[in-house]
Amino acid sequence: MAGAIHRGAGTHDAIGEMPERLVSAVGHAGVFEDLLPVALWVTDADGRLVQWSLAAQDLLGHTPEEMLGRLADHVLVPERNRELADRLSRRVRAGAAVVARLPVRHRDGGVIEMEMWICPITDGLGRTGVLAIAAETSAVEGMRDALAALEGLFSQSPIGLAMLGADLRFLRVNEALARMDGVPVAEHIGRRVTELAPGTDALESVMRQVLDRGEAVVDFRHTGPERAEPEQRRTWSCSYAPLLGTAGQRVGVIASLIDVTEEQRAHLEVERARRRLALLAEAGTQMGSTLDLTQTAQEVVRVLVPRLADSADVQLLEEAVAPDETAASAHGVVRRAAAAFTDPAAPADHLAVGMTMQVPPGSVYEQVIGAGRPMNLYLSDIGPLIPGPGADRLREYLRARVGSARLVPLVARGTVLGAVVVTRTRDREPFGDQDTLLIDELVARAALNIDNARMYSRERDAALTLQRSLMNPSLPAVSGLELTGRYLPAGDHEVGGDWFDAIALSGGRTALVIGDVMGHGIHAAAVMGQLRTTVRTLARRDTAPDQVLRALDAAVADLGDNEMATCLYAVHDPGTGHCLIARAGHPPPMVADERGTVAFLDGPPGPPLGVGGQDCEVQRLLLPPGSLLVTYTDGLIETRGTDLDQGMRRLARALRHPGHPLEQICDELLAHVMPETADDDVAVLLARALPR
Repeated sequence: MAGAIHRGAGTHDAIGEMPERLVSAVGHAGVFEDLLPVALWVTDADGRLVQWSLAAQDLLGHTPEEMLGRLADHVLVPERNRELADRLSRRVRAGAAVVARLPVRHRDGGVIEMEMWICPITDGLGRTGVLAIAAETSAVEGMRDALAALEGLFSQSPIGLAMLGADLRFLRVNEALARMDGVPVAEHIGRRVTELAPGTDALESVMRQVLDRGEAVVDFRHTGPERAEPEQRRTWSCSYAPLLGTAGQRVGVIASLIDVTEEQRAHLEVERARRRLALLAEAGTQMGSTLDLTQTAQEVVRVLVPRLADSADVQLLEEAVAPDETAASAHGVVRRAAAAFTDPAAPADHLAVGMTMQVPPGSVYEQVIGAGRPMNLYLSDIGPLIPGPGADRLREYLRARVGSARLVPLVARGTVLGAVVVTRTRDREPFGDQDTLLIDELVARAALNIDNARMYSRERDAALTLQRSLMNPSLPAVSGLELTGRYLPAGDHEVGGDWFDAIALSGGRTALVIGDVMGHGIHAAAVMGQLRTTVRTLARRDTAPDQVLRALDAAVADLGDNEMATCLYAVHDPGTGHCLIARAGHPPPMVADERGTVAFLDGPPGPPLGVGGQDCEVQRLLLPPGSLLVTYTDGLIETRGTDLDQGMRRLARALRHPGHPLEQICDELLAHVMPETADDDVAVLLARALPR
C-alpha cells in the first residue's frame, strides 16, 4: 500500500526523498472523493506533519499552511485520547498497520469520529513515519449501508436495474434486466444499449437528456420485439435518473425497467373498448339520419372508414330494393351504393358507386348472402367476385395491398338486402375478434336503417303514385279567370296531403278549392283523395261553400279521431265579379289589384275539418278585372322559428309585379317566400280575373 501511494497527487517529490522545505498539500482524491471523502496526512518520525491533503482540509477545516511542520498529536488528537494515539503510533513505527476508529479534532474545536487506516512510511531521512488515511465514520457507515442496499437491490429486485457511465455504457446490470433483454449480465458491461438492442435510439436519447439536464424521466414507454421471439412484442416502462457524485456532478445514469406488457395490453383493450362504445354511440346518431337509401349507405361507410377499416363497400341486391315489377329480372345482381377507400393506390375506376355485378354462382359471396352470416375473406375468395374490364388490375392491387377482409351480409327483418365488404391494408394489424364483432354490429344496425329507407322509399313511391292519380295537376280553362297552381312536397322524400282544384260550375261559375290534410305519406295522400272526390261531388250539386265545408267536416270525422284538415272553398261568378269564400281553419287568401295594392281577407278562419261543430262564415269578395286572388297552404308562410303573421308579411312583399304573366308570378312567389328547408308541403293556387 505504501508503494502504491508513494507519490501523492500534487507533490513534486517522493515522501521518501524529503525536500529541504516542507511539501505542499496533496490534492483531492479523484474518484475516492466522488464516492467517499477521504483525508490523507503524513508525519515524519518526530510526529510532525509533512503532508496534508486538500480532502483533509475539507473534512477537518485546517489548511495545509496551518498544519505542515506541526505535531499531529497536539493539533488533531483530543487530550483524553493522547495515550491511545501514542500507543498506536509506536505500533506503526514498529512496522504494523493499524485500523481503528478514533476521534479527531476539527479546526472549530469540535470532534469528528473517523475510520482510520494507519501504516508505516519512510520519511526523507530514512526513518519510519506514519501515513494516515481517514474518513468520517458516519460517511463510511452510510456508504456501507448504501452499498449493502444497492447490492441487495441489484441481486434481489424483480425490476431491471442498470448503472451507466457518462458515456452511456453499462457499468452494472442485474439479472432481472438481463432476462428482460435476453443478454447475459457480462455481455452488457462496457457496451451501449443500442449495441445490444437495435432500434433503441429513443432510449439512448432519453438517457442523454437526463445527463444533460440533470432531470429524471419517469415511465417512458418503449415497445420492441422479444429477442427470443421477434414476432412477439413487449412493452417496458423505463425510468432514468442522473447518477451524482458527492460534489453534485452528473457522472452517469441509473436506469430501472419494468415489463408492463400485460398492463399495456389491458390498457389498450380498455381504450379499444371505450372507442368501440363511442363509435357505437356515434353510429346511432350518424346512421339513419335520413330515409334516403343512398345517403344511408354513405353514412355506413363514413362510420366504418377510417377508424375500423381502410375501405368499406356497400353493395345492395337489386331484387331487394328494385320495384316489384323489375325484381325478378335482377336476381343475383348487386349494385354498389356507397364506397370509401383511404388507400390512394386503389383503382377507383373499378370501384365506382353505381356499378353492378352479377354474384358468381357457388362463390363465397353467394354463400354469405344465402346463409346471412358474415365471413372473413381471403384473396382466393375475393378474386372470383371481380369480373369485367380492369379486374386483373384490381386483383393485383388486392394481392399487393390488402391484409385482411370481411364480408358481412345486410340482414333486416329476415331479408338479405346486400352485403358490406370491409378491408384493411397490410400496413395495419388484421381484424381481431373485437373488431369483427363491432363491424358486424354496425352493419346489423345499418341494415335496419337501409331497410327503413327502402320501405319508406316504396311507401313514398306509392304515395306519389296515389297522389298523381287523385290530383290532376292540370287546371281547366274556365270563364272569367286565368288559373295556375303548384304543389311542392316538403322534400325529395316527403309526400303529404296538400291539394288544390278548380271545378267548372253551371252559369260559367268556377269553384276554387285548396286544402291541407295533416300528416305525410300514403295515408295523408289517401285522405286527400277522398276529400277531393267529396268536394267535386258536392260542387257539381251546386252546394253552397259553407255547406261544402260542413260535409267535409263530417267526412273527416268519420275517418277517425286523429284526422284533421284545413280547406278553403270559393265560388267565382264572372258575371258579377264576386267571389264567395268559406274557410275551415285555413290561412286567409291574399288579394292584389292591378296597381299592386295587397290585402288579406279579414274574418275568422273557422275551425279545422274534423273537430266538429262546423259553422263557417261565408264572405263576399269583389275581384275587379286584373285583380289577383292568391290562395295557399300554411307550409308557404309558416316555418319553425317564424309565426303566421311574419310569413304573411313576407308573402305580401314578394308580390311585386301583379301584372306579370301568372306562371311567372307563381314562380316569383315561391322563390321569395319558400324557406330554404321546408318543414311542410306547399300548395299554391292563383286566379286572375279577366275583363268582363
